Formats: sequence, C-alpha cells, structure tokens
Amino acid sequence: MTYRNLLKITTALLLAVLVSSCACRLKPLDGSAAQVDPTPLTLVGTQIPGQVRLTIPAKWCHKRAIVNVTPELRYNGTSVTGQTVTIQGENVRDNYQTISYERGGSVIIPFTFDYKPGMEQSDLYLTFAATIKGKKVNLPAVKVARGTIMTADLASISDITPALARDAFQRVIKEQYTADLKFLINRAEVRAAELNKREVKDWQDVVDNAYQVPNQEVDIEIQAYASPDGAQDFNERLSAQRERNTSRVVARQLGKKKIEVNAHYTAEDWDGFQKLLEASKIQDKELVLRVLSMYPDPEDREREIRNLSHVFTQLADEILPELRRSRLNANVRIIGKSDDELKMFMAQRPGRLTIEEILYTATLYDNAKDQMNAYQQAVQLYPKDYRAYNNIGTLYLAQGNYEQAASYFAKAQKIQPNAASNMNEALLALDRGNLAEAQRLMGSAVEVPEAGQGIGLLQMHEGKYADAIRSFGNTPSNTLAIAQIMQGQYADATRTLAAIAQPNGETAYLKAVVAARTNDLQALVSNLRAAIALDRSYAQRAQRDLEFAAFSQTPEFVALVK
Repeated sequence: MTYRNLLKITTALLLAVLVSSCACRLKPLDGSAAQVDPTPLTLVGTQIPGQVRLTIPAKWCHKRAIVNVTPELRYNGTSVTGQTVTIQGENVRDNYQTISYERGGSVIIPFTFDYKPGMEQSDLYLTFAATIKGKKVNLPAVKVARGTIMTADLASISDITPALARDAFQRVIKEQYTADLKFLINRAEVRAAELNKREVKDWQDVVDNAYQVPNQEVDIEIQAYASPDGAQDFNERLSAQRERNTSRVVARQLGKKKIEVNAHYTAEDWDGFQKLLEASKIQDKELVLRVLSMYPDPEDREREIRNLSHVFTQLADEILPELRRSRLNANVRIIGKSDDELKMFMAQRPGRLTIEEILYTATLYDNAKDQMNAYQQAVQLYPKDYRAYNNIGTLYLAQGNYEQAASYFAKAQKIQPNAASNMNEALLALDRGNLAEAQRLMGSAVEVPEAGQGIGLLQMHEGKYADAIRSFGNTPSNTLAIAQIMQGQYADATRTLAAIAQPNGETAYLKAVVAARTNDLQALVSNLRAAIALDRSYAQRAQRDLEFAAFSQTPEFVALVK
C-alpha cells in the first residue's frame, strides 16, 4: 500500500470518527428556545403555575436519545423542582414524546410551584438528564425566566372584617297578651262570668301595669266574631253588636286611662273554624275540610256541612262555641335604655346591664379600648356566653395579635361551637397557609354576615379570582381590588380603590400597580409616592416588584425607591 493511499484511508477514518462523535452529542440549548407562559411568572392563589414551550431545533435530538426535562425554580440559595417531562429520539422504543431528528419539534413542560417566601426574586431553569444509547450526556441547565409577580400576596386577613358574635338587643320589645270573652249562641251580651274569668283578670292586670310603668306603652285591639252557622246578614249584625258591647265594657274598665282602643268585627270566622277543626280530634274532620276547600261561598259551605249531620253535632258542641267571642289583644311595648343611658350604665353600673345590652353597647364605641372593656365586663358577668370571648378575639385579630385572637376563639368554641368563631379561625388558618383547614371551617360559617369577605379571601388563596369578586360583593376593599387586578379588570379596580372609605398605604400601592399595568407613568409615580409616604417598606417592595419592571429605569421611579 502506497503512502498516498494510507493517508487517504486514515483521513477517511478520522472524518468518520469525528462525524460519529458529533452525532453522539446533544448540543446545549439556550433560553431563546423556550417560551414561558406567563411572563413574568405570577403568583396565583398560593401557587406559581405556568408552562414552558421548549422548541427543539432540527438535527438536535439524536435518534437514540432519551432526554428528561425538569423545571426548577431557584431562589434564596435553594430550589424546588416541578414534574419532569421526557422526550425521545425516533429509534427509541418507549412511550415518551418523540422528536424528529430531521425536523425537530416542541414540547410543553407544565409546572406548579407552591409559593414560599423569597420566590419573588427567583429564576426558572430547565434542567436536563440525557442519555444516548444508555450513555449519559451532560447538558447544562437553561435559565428561561426571572422573577415572579407577587401582587396576589398583598391579599391578607388584615383587610377582612372578622365575624362578630351579635347581640339580640331590642330597643323596643313587643309583647302581646290575649283573652277571650265568650258569648252564648245568637247573643251579644257580655256576661259577668266572662269578665270574672282568670284570663280576663290577668289581661286587665297586664294593661294596668303597662300603663303605670314609665318605660312601657300599651294599646288595645278588640276583634269580635260570630260563628259561621246561621244566616250571613244575621251574623253581620250579631258580630257588630258584640264588638260595640265589648268596646263599652273595656272603656268602662279603663276609666280615665288614655289608652288607644281599636275595634273590629268579623261576621263569620271561617279562618278560626278551620284552625280549630284542624287541631281537633273530630273523626271526620278531613271531610269537612274538603267541603271548605270546594265551596268558597259561605252559605254553600254551611249548607254542605249541615248535610253532614253526624259531623255537625260534634262541630256544634266542640268547635262553634269557641268562635262566638270577642278577642282582647293588649299590645305592650317595653322601651329599653337609650344609647346614652347604656353608656352611662357601662361606665358606672355594668352589673345592671343584661348580656344583650352589654354586647350592643360595645358596638356604640368607635375605639378598641372601650370595646375591649365592654367585652371584658361581659366575660366577667356572663362567663358562660361565648359571644364576648369571640368578640375579644376579633379585637386582637384587628391588632395583628393572632396568638391572643386564637386563644379567645378557642374559648368561645369550647363554650359553644359557633359560626362566627369558625370564620375567624378560618382566617387564621389562611394566614398559616393551611388551606384545607380554612376550607373546613369556612364551610361552617356561611350564615354569618361577614362570610362573603372570608369566603372571598379563601377563593383568592385558591386562585379563583372571579368567584372571589362575586363573594366580596359591592363592599370596596383592597382585597377586592387585588382580585379585580388579577382578573385584568383595571377600570373596576380603579373604582374600587377610589371608593375605599379609609385608604391606607396598600390602597395607594395598588393604585400604582394599576397605573403600571395601564402604562400611566404619572399616576404610577404619584400613587407610589403616597404609598411610600405612609409606609416606607413599599419603596423596598417596589424596587423588586416586577409590576414596575417596564418603568424601573425611569428617573422618576428611581428617585422614588432609592
């Protein structure tokens, strides 16, 4: 073999080895091959969800390659990984997604990371574990996204009104006392025996007492009836006469007392007849009730009932005599203490107040100190009533003292499990990140008036922003505005923030976020300045907040947050 031929053979072998070596390698990918949705990453509820579409170039995926691609979020010197997606070359006989060597392709890598503090400053990487013909191939990780929008994290229990265990205080307590004056059949005279009955005497005592007691008012209503047997016109005259006679007797008993009396009469008391019949033990009462439903005309009713002779005798003995009456109603109104009187008693004689009065009085104060004092008095005077314990807990909750709040909610629950404490404990569970516990507790609190806010915050932690907006209703709050921002409802969020009665630093900061999302630099600067003036920590947040990434190099923004 000549030297020239040997050189040709050697060169060919080297080229073959070189080509083979290149074919056995997988070239490193770069970030431009990845499209991340959303960009930037965004906290949704308590998680950071999204996906990466990784484009595989032509002639990259070796026909015998298996490549595991794993999303990894790196932050604060640590990292969390998502679910691995595997691709394979055309000659691999497995069940992974196949990528053509000649054409390339793309693969979707979904991910969901549970939020941890510090993830707002994070980097999303794709890491690779690859083999070709079973041999490991090293591929460097690729950074595909930087940072996370954390606006949803601003939603907190501090913006939610905790559930108050309410009082049953009534300024005016209405009571009604009744007595019946019975009449003989077809007669209208008020008999002495009826006036001397115990129920009538007791009724008169109630009227006299209510008239004399300074904080009570009374009026009287007389309703005279005739039983529904007999002619309609006769019963009309009879019931009217019974009403007149009863009114005269009552007027005589009242003497000079200035008590309002209203008198009425009903010719034939079919309603009373039906009620007494339904409550009776008459054997064929269902038959009579069917007659009442079939014949609306009074005369037809009476005729058909009389035809039931075996039943009518019982009706005449047991039912009809009870309907020949005048009913005396005494409407008594007990007037409670005024707000000023309640405050005076709370300051000087709390022991003279009922639990309902104390709980109501607490709501009259506009400062937590007086409210706390009222509830502590309630605990001392009425230790077996859960409501004061719960309400003390709400005051600690508003102060941010969650440990004390939890202890009082637990005391309330020990005395009596209740919906208000369930909701408040659900809020604390949300603050701890215990979503399952919050869901369980909130499910037992739906009847409290504040439940809409609590449920709305729970739904925000679940990432259900549209549902949260419905739950919050029309009450403006920072939390409602956050839900609207997350839904892209910027005009609604602007109106909500403008309507907040007591705006704070977070309100102004959220206005700046809306301004950034709607590309309004002037509004961004003015609102961010207001937020920082109220709370300097918003300057630090704004520095790393990707909501303001597009404006981070503008002189106005830099001057504000430096």
